[in-house]
Amino acid sequence: MKRKNDRGFPDRAAIVAFIKANPGKVGTREIAREFGLKNADRIELKRMLRELADDGLVKKKRHTISEPDSLPPTLVADITGRDADGELVASPTEWDEVESGEPPKILITMPRRPKPGTAAGVGDRALLRVERSDETEGPAYRGHIIKVFDKTKSRILGVFRSLPEGGGRIIPVDKKSADRELNIAPTETHGAQDGDLVSVDIIRSRGFGLASGRVKEKLGSVKSEKAISLIAIYAHDIPLQFRPAAEREAEAAEPATLKGREDWRDVPLVTIDPPDAKDHDDAVHAQPDPDPNNKGGFIVDVAIADVSFYVRPGTALDRDALDRGNSVYFPDRVVPMLPERISNNLCSLVPGEPRGALAVRMIIGPDGRKRSHSFHRILMRSAAKLNYAQAQAAIDGRPDDTTGPLLDPILRPLYAAYACVKRARDERDPLNLDLPERKILLKSDGTVDRVVVPDRLDAHKLIEEFMILANVAAAEMLEKKSLPLIYRVHDEPTLEKVHALAEFLETLDVPFAKGGALRPALFNRVLAQLEGHDHFPLVSEVVLRAQAQAEYSSENYGHFGLNLRRYAHFTSPIRRYADLVVHRALVRALGLGEGALPDTETPETLSEVAAHISVTERRAMKAERETVDRLIAHHLADRIGSSFQGRVSGVTRAGLFVKLAETGADGLIPIRSLGTEYFNYDEGRHALVGTRSGTMHQLGDVVDVRLIEAAPIAGALRFELLSSSSGETAPRGRRSSGPQRRPSFKAHPGRSPDKKRKPDKPKKPGKGKKAKGKSKGKGQKGKAW
Repeated sequence: MKRKNDRGFPDRAAIVAFIKANPGKVGTREIAREFGLKNADRIELKRMLRELADDGLVKKKRHTISEPDSLPPTLVADITGRDADGELVASPTEWDEVESGEPPKILITMPRRPKPGTAAGVGDRALLRVERSDETEGPAYRGHIIKVFDKTKSRILGVFRSLPEGGGRIIPVDKKSADRELNIAPTETHGAQDGDLVSVDIIRSRGFGLASGRVKEKLGSVKSEKAISLIAIYAHDIPLQFRPAAEREAEAAEPATLKGREDWRDVPLVTIDPPDAKDHDDAVHAQPDPDPNNKGGFIVDVAIADVSFYVRPGTALDRDALDRGNSVYFPDRVVPMLPERISNNLCSLVPGEPRGALAVRMIIGPDGRKRSHSFHRILMRSAAKLNYAQAQAAIDGRPDDTTGPLLDPILRPLYAAYACVKRARDERDPLNLDLPERKILLKSDGTVDRVVVPDRLDAHKLIEEFMILANVAAAEMLEKKSLPLIYRVHDEPTLEKVHALAEFLETLDVPFAKGGALRPALFNRVLAQLEGHDHFPLVSEVVLRAQAQAEYSSENYGHFGLNLRRYAHFTSPIRRYADLVVHRALVRALGLGEGALPDTETPETLSEVAAHISVTERRAMKAERETVDRLIAHHLADRIGSSFQGRVSGVTRAGLFVKLAETGADGLIPIRSLGTEYFNYDEGRHALVGTRSGTMHQLGDVVDVRLIEAAPIAGALRFELLSSSSGETAPRGRRSSGPQRRPSFKAHPGRSPDKKRKPDKPKKPGKGKKAKGKSKGKGQKGKAW
């Protein structure tokens, strides 16, 4: 029965329920029809829908109203105000309004006696544990504060540029503020020199002209590209120095001995890593299983550095490791989770040296499935340190002095075991989005030499598959022992994203079965149909964007991408705190000695740890990406006016984002520069469509562009479109509803934010370009599962 209020109008709960029951299909017209509303009721209905959208209970996109994107169980949020009852209200710190509409509101629930570090007020930034509210009135989510972050108001980070007359200017490092320089008076420089990275307090803002600031702190010089990663390190508050107590603990640590360990020094375990790897925390070995009941099967050993032996719970080393959450890898440096004495020495499985390790021995059946496993605390001695290309070359018939003697006794059995487990992997059918990732190679002076796409070899896949097996074994063992642990989880795509993907594929005449349970195979079938087709890179990109983000959690809801019911990170405790927690839990569960997980750790306490390290992981990914952007912008700064080929990697109301084929650099073609006509944003097609000509610029299109501006400090590039492989005319019925606002590109140095843009002058007939053809090639996008 349709619930209505005293005036015969449907209540909020009834409208929300109807929208949830019809994902992707509901507009104002459908709601009016469902509840028998007349034209006179439309104003009241629109008012109620606005309120629901403001509270985050529904999401409005053009004429479609849907259930909002779900928030993760833990997130960082900014406390923006109070509701009518005086309760704090927050919004997610990271939220894509272009893709997802208005950010949902979160009502903060405060206990009577807040824990230390959880008292918050308006303007604070906090780590929250969130859940959907059962109420239809007010915000859609309720949040509980886990931790309040230090937040300095009215302070920005920037690079100081000195002026001949004294004082200087500050170039902000944030892309959104890169054109908003600050003026620094000679008395307010705090001794800053040209090229210094500084934090600045804004002391006066003006409606016109430059705001003024005061240098608060000098953080280091970024005059050389060698120091460019400093910007991201300070911008994201990544700890750079270890506490003195942690350094002392690391220096006092002694190498592991046989005490309390099994002796595996005669097992010829080898490490296979990238050629520039500094730490080696995993080693592998395989041999045919001699058991006659497992003919055709293998014994696979995976040994992982025993970090839990050195980093004990509650120590200064442990506190520093938890604060960092993970190591951060920049092209010019690594910010490690643990001091070098631990990460590059005592826990690095270097050849010929005895090292403590936690090993899992797995029995693999001839069908590639894991039959059983056991964990062991061992003392091992690595037989060799190999890189991926080196191991692959040996198997392909090109052994060198190191791999020659290892080929038959070690490498061939490893590859035979991989061929076996691959059968089970293929049967499991995980999400097949194996897209290449670019790597920046630097010169000795820290500048960019070139950008390469390393080959994806069987050696990579071998190590990856053995690590997945070991991670599954760790999760299974801890569940069997009923111990709390931190899972690596990956949720299935939301229904809304699945419906959006289906609608997009429909425009390409690609069938997509939306019914039934979601499985990675559903997406794999779509990709397999289009492999080698012009649309393949476009569809790969859209399928990737439909996926959820993997995270850490003390509650298990499976790993959708890998198609696994239970999964935990066990194989990299040198660089990930989650793995260290799993090691400690295994030591406790199996009675393996010192360094065990304390009895005080519960699912509740580990939930907070999982929330924190999920945040630090995203922080690291963002810092790494921004540093690459800055290095590439420095690299291209002297090539203004040059032409490049690229591919449209993003489409928004602001314009087209383009990824260059040569370097992988991303930049913006502002929508205002596309021509004299207005362009509408067609969300379903991931395209901008001309209102007059119907010319369409779509995600995945190959384009030729000219570099117009580069902002190295912010890592921003601006392009001008020269030609495009797309230029389809959109069918009339598929065009979006009206012209979009033409926002300015915010990362241009030298443009005053106070100047108003004059209207575009009409061009002479024949000067505009109409795109033709279709895109080819393969998109670039990484994943972090």
